Amino acid sequence: MRRLLSLIAAFIALAAFPALAAAPAKPKIATAVFAGGCFWCMEHDMQGVPGVLKVESGYTGGHVDHPTYGDVTSERSGHYESVRVTFDPAKLDYGFLLYKYWKLVDPTDDGGQFCDRGPSYRPAVFVDGPEQRQIAEKSRAEAAKRLKTGKMAAPILDLKTFWPAEDYHRDYAKRHALNYQAYRIGCGRDLRLKQVWGG
Repeated sequence: MRRLLSLIAAFIALAAFPALAAAPAKPKIATAVFAGGCFWCMEHDMQGVPGVLKVESGYTGGHVDHPTYGDVTSERSGHYESVRVTFDPAKLDYGFLLYKYWKLVDPTDDGGQFCDRGPSYRPAVFVDGPEQRQIAEKSRAEAAKRLKTGKMAAPILDLKTFWPAEDYHRDYAKRHALNYQAYRIGCGRDLRLKQVWGG
């Protein structure tokens, strides 16, 4: 009898809340990987986006396992300096995160970013699966229309393994604020962004 009453109570609860019973639970976290030149700058700027939980500097897109900073900057590993952004999809949409990303880079420059030159500093969006690719391709096309100068050159690439960077690179802008600001100003990053996207 007790078992029968439990089954009836469960059925009534499901009938009362069909939407809750049918809807799959949303993931609590999601990730996105972007390359945009110096990962100190990308890490710093992405950390300020509401809904972002964590930003990690690292390397992706190349053919060397466990690459070091030396491997990547030698331009022989094929990797991009990049960031992995962990975010709450209930608070931040992947499409909006892409919108913020484009504003942080010069996607017209496929030879590097700002004062940092070479393949490892090129901008790119790395997608994990067809859903991210569809959103990223649409976002890229929309961003291309907003450019004030140049043509869109940043590609959408399939994500390979993301290799976290060495500890001394993490939170560099916070731990070495004066050095970071001097680098950012000297590299001309913000000035160029105003030229590319407008004030």
